[in-house]
Amino acid sequence: MSNSIYHFINYRNFLQHWFDEKKKENSRYSHRLFSRLMQQSSPSFLRDIIDGRRNITIQHLDRFEKTLTLDEDEFSFFVDMVTLDQSKDDDERRRAYERIASAQRKHSARLLEGESYQYILRWECPAIRELALRPDFQYSSEWISQALIPNISEARAKEALAILADLQMLIQNEDGSITLSEGTLATPVEVLDLAAQKYHQEMLRLASEAVERFPPDERHLMGLTVSIPKSLIPIIKKEVSEFAFRMLDMCDSNDEVKDQTCQVNFQFFPLSNQRKES
Repeated sequence: MSNSIYHFINYRNFLQHWFDEKKKENSRYSHRLFSRLMQQSSPSFLRDIIDGRRNITIQHLDRFEKTLTLDEDEFSFFVDMVTLDQSKDDDERRRAYERIASAQRKHSARLLEGESYQYILRWECPAIRELALRPDFQYSSEWISQALIPNISEARAKEALAILADLQMLIQNEDGSITLSEGTLATPVEVLDLAAQKYHQEMLRLASEAVERFPPDERHLMGLTVSIPKSLIPIIKKEVSEFAFRMLDMCDSNDEVKDQTCQVNFQFFPLSNQRKES
């Protein structure tokens, strides 16, 4: 098979690739034959799974292991892909993705997606990249660990620098100078929401701690409690997003020397259930 299972993160894409390869080996191989091997009555069993019309159940897994002729490690990887796609438990999905990323590294199939995931997951990664705009910035895990608030370990700072370098976002050149670029985040949709959830949880934690960590003149916290019609929700979300982009442009276009890295959070969430229609 031209691409091993470890080059995939979406099990439906893998199944499509697997079937295409089987078809190349044997032009008579069909969805109907696959269904027979899986002991399924519907000839469209595989097509329905690939197209997302049905999911894989626990009862299907043993037959998949035999029909796909996967070894023990490959089958574990396949199960993790299924869990990542189908589980409703975010922690379970997060653990499955971490095992997937680990297996990809082990089998030299490591993809950029893994570094993108870590960039979003770790609050210190974007913080360090912005910190590098300061004229006194030092490409040193020791300096960075003490410059960030709250402080992080030198080991964690070193890992963050490696992630930023892999993504081409922050690189130390041979002459000691620093190169900054936008880089490319290629996090697959299967794990983007997992990383985003963890990111926002971490930022909410830091915002909560900021109440006692910084004096009022160094922070600004504000909250509103309002009642709104349901039709106003998308308008408010759009206004918040546009304000965030205006603030980002204001900060990026300012030519003054950068003194500090700050976090700006915007939250909008319900405090009650919705009124039921009469």
